[in-house]
Amino acid sequence: MSSSSSSSLEQIQPLLNSENFGDRIKGINLLRNIDPAIAFHLIRPLCSDPNTRVRYASISQVSTLGEQDKAIALDLLKAALADSEPDVQAAAADSLGALKLTESLADLQTLYQETPEWLVKMSIIACLGEMGDRAAFDLLKSALASDNSLIEVSAIGALGELGDDRAISLLLPYADSDDWQVRHRVAQALGHFNDQSQVASTLQKLASDESAIVAETAQRNQPHK
Repeated sequence: MSSSSSSSLEQIQPLLNSENFGDRIKGINLLRNIDPAIAFHLIRPLCSDPNTRVRYASISQVSTLGEQDKAIALDLLKAALADSEPDVQAAAADSLGALKLTESLADLQTLYQETPEWLVKMSIIACLGEMGDRAAFDLLKSALASDNSLIEVSAIGALGELGDDRAISLLLPYADSDDWQVRHRVAQALGHFNDQSQVASTLQKLASDESAIVAETAQRNQPHK
């Protein structure tokens, strides 16, 4: 270990062990400056800290530190999906998506069905898109019918990331939405299917959209000839 890392570790450990939760969060943030393997070892106990903010900060960092041992990361994050705080549950879903831990799919689906929290639902939908596991198709399809527009828009994006051709017929009608943000997300999503004739014609239409950002995105996603 380098002297700078040793010095940092000597600075960090007392913070992580402090009774003051603010110190513990400061220590968690400083973990970014040391060897990831050591940082992952140190952060693990804090994922079940009594303080919500400490748990949130820890679980959020597992999104990168978990690369050190994905099996342990999976256990930590699956446990966090059952946390009492929605923010921590959402952070767990975000980290599972970042690490592409598809083994958690069943847990994510169960939580999506059971939670009343829109933030948690939206994080799960985004996570499933990032994972790219086509086994999530049915859940993402059901999310399109959500009465929460943020979840609906997230589902449009996730279905695009999934790249499953079954999503095309679900996405095309949203190109006529009155909401430019929906049209923009559709233009992004259809870029994953631009070898399909229906998709190409819809992107061509969106390339002339009254919203500049929608038009630019559609133009960028046009099939290359």
